[in-house]
Amino acid sequence: MSQVTTYERTAARVRETMTDSRTVAGILFLALSAQFMTVIMLAAAMAPGYDFGAAAISDLGVIPETALLFNTSLAVVGILDLVGGYFYYRTHGKRWLLAVFTLAGVGAVGAALFPLDTGGVHSLFALVAFVFFNLEAIGSATDLSGVMRFVSVVAGTVGLVFVVLMVVGDAGNPAAFGPINHGGTERMMVYPVMIWMIALSGYLFGTPARVDAPTRRGS
Repeated sequence: MSQVTTYERTAARVRETMTDSRTVAGILFLALSAQFMTVIMLAAAMAPGYDFGAAAISDLGVIPETALLFNTSLAVVGILDLVGGYFYYRTHGKRWLLAVFTLAGVGAVGAALFPLDTGGVHSLFALVAFVFFNLEAIGSATDLSGVMRFVSVVAGTVGLVFVVLMVVGDAGNPAAFGPINHGGTERMMVYPVMIWMIALSGYLFGTPARVDAPTRRGS
């Protein structure tokens, strides 16, 4: 009887810790995506002469009227992804997935610290962010179930397809952008994964923690 009681107490403590971690991760992911999508919309409306179709999202980081707002928001994206990724890691225990979240966060912070007018450094950090944020969605599918797993794979795959189109277009083949032009193509790298992150936060709020998750740590 004492062994059963000890196990139940241990399981309850693990469940409580994991549930807390899921809640914190969900809050951080929701704040990340909601604030960034809002800032992109507001900054595009504020920037004088901003061409939604032709301009890059990162142009908002060098236009004087929006530079501080956009770059601060982008840095916050990276920080929240780093911290949220850690709390999410505490619920699934996959180090490789934590590494994906870490690289995405570093990419976002780097792109904020080195705006578009710094040239190649910004482009490198931005590419890392674009790629690894979408890999977050695909990688997280290994820890999710049901419809959310499907949504994760679709969101990440769509984003990566448009990353490829962006690279091809910027390499001198603007036809790759199609009718949505450069600005639309870039947003299709960002919006699906941001929407996915909002859905993920709801999933983390509503799905009970698995007591056996810590045993998979390091996988």
